[in-house]
Amino acid sequence: MKDLSKFQGIFPAFYACYDEEGNISPARVRALTEYFITKGVKGLYVGGSSGECIYQSVAERKLLLENVMDVAKGTLTIIAHVACNNTADSRELAAHAESLGVDAIAAIPPIYFHLPPYGMAKYWNDISDAAPNTDFIIYNIPQLAGVALSSAVLREMLKNPRVIGVKNSSMPVQDIQLWRDEGAIAFNGPDEQLLSGLAAGAIGGIGGTYGAMPELYLKIFDCFQKGDMALGREIQDTCCHIIYKMCSCKGNMYAVIKEILRLNGGPDIGSVRLPLSPLFEEDKPIVASCAEDIRAAIARFC
Repeated sequence: MKDLSKFQGIFPAFYACYDEEGNISPARVRALTEYFITKGVKGLYVGGSSGECIYQSVAERKLLLENVMDVAKGTLTIIAHVACNNTADSRELAAHAESLGVDAIAAIPPIYFHLPPYGMAKYWNDISDAAPNTDFIIYNIPQLAGVALSSAVLREMLKNPRVIGVKNSSMPVQDIQLWRDEGAIAFNGPDEQLLSGLAAGAIGGIGGTYGAMPELYLKIFDCFQKGDMALGREIQDTCCHIIYKMCSCKGNMYAVIKEILRLNGGPDIGSVRLPLSPLFEEDKPIVASCAEDIRAAIARFC
């Protein structure tokens, strides 16, 4: 029986770190990794949606992961998302991630051309075969990938002994229960329902807004573990309202988050990569208000 305790807890989804010319900045990657270590999170999910992976080359994704691992190996649990929109590049990233000693790799299904269930399973197994000594996590995000994980596909995937679970970013909390029924661990994906996902049996959470307010998500997890659901709901509601305010900006969500991070004393990690929209001038008061809301919530709850 595998010891899966290293996957229990709060995992911020790591952000792309760019220099002023829009290139991956190793120095900023390392600074963000150090920042998360100081916050006391369990681990990091590197190279996923929040990391703008679909807008980066294989070489860039390798460079980013290498710098995360230089700082975090042995300190944080690292899950590396390695999926590309073709099998060969995905396998290259999987093998590279294993060579660095990550704790697990993860992959969405290919996007644009929607594969049939057997095609999805073959794609994931082909990726897993390239990292034969590393645990594998399926990333279920149907609202962006265009295809959804099913119980039948998960059962097929669980024949692969390296497959341990699902990062579940579908909105129905019920899906977490379905994956547990099949024998997989589950990570809650939608940040707005971390507490609900934990109640449904998620082992932890992986989230794109965690990096802007890790203290609050760590507190939600702590409340759940202690059975203080009333306080957990209050903090979850607070996080949701901050997220709603973030989403009212015209610029891309990750441009908003990166600026909030900077305003609240975190490292400057640049903006976002086109075609994602950077901040607009009219976003700045909203972003400042979000940053202030986060500081006030941390002072109140943490």
